[in-house]
Amino acid sequence: MRVKKERGAGAAAVVVLLVFVFQQIASKAGGFVADCFDYSAIDEYGVFAWISVHHVVQMLMALLAVFVLSETCGIRFGLGLGDRKRGAKYLFVFTGIVLAYTAITNALSKPPQAGYPMNAKNVIGALGFQLFLSGPSEEILFRALPISVMAYWVTSKEIKIAKWRVSVATVIAAAFFAAAHIKWTASPFTISADPFQLVYCLVLGTVYGVVFQRTKSVLYPMLMHSITNVIAVGLGFILQSRAG
Repeated sequence: MRVKKERGAGAAAVVVLLVFVFQQIASKAGGFVADCFDYSAIDEYGVFAWISVHHVVQMLMALLAVFVLSETCGIRFGLGLGDRKRGAKYLFVFTGIVLAYTAITNALSKPPQAGYPMNAKNVIGALGFQLFLSGPSEEILFRALPISVMAYWVTSKEIKIAKWRVSVATVIAAAFFAAAHIKWTASPFTISADPFQLVYCLVLGTVYGVVFQRTKSVLYPMLMHSITNVIAVGLGFILQSRAG
């Protein structure tokens, strides 16, 4: 990722705001398009079809922005393989940590309830969405795009969190990722959020961002993101099935 000289505070704020607004628009556009279809014939319980269309639309919008900015500004968004050795190491260690964390937290709490029948279509559809769309769509929109744009136009500064040195762009992108999990509507105006989920997303978003910058590839955060979701949802299915 090429880095230019840091801009003034005003210009930097505009760039950051534009990134955030674009993410919100992409997400809302995904929801608008997804609302245009009737999924009752293939997904009567609303498990996977609507959210899959939503994520495809927002991913296409993010890829369009990536293409335009790479062609006009020469920004590199880490769409290649990057540092494969380091990426594989991060992926292996991260998967072990997520498995342990998910197993412990589920063991200490009541079995989660999916809220829909545990048949093959619902289970495969839910896991398929988490594996193939959640990571790619969200990591392009909330990691590769904002971190690359902010590193190019805004700042290359780093801050120290525990023993890690984390770029300011990574922290801002993680905050935007957490903010994307705040549910809101404009008319009527409503807003709701789960504080634990926001903190969880902020932490994971920071980890994904660090991996993105250190490996120079969004592939590894994509895989980590999808693996996290598949483990969480899959283990929930197993526990609910056994409890039932």
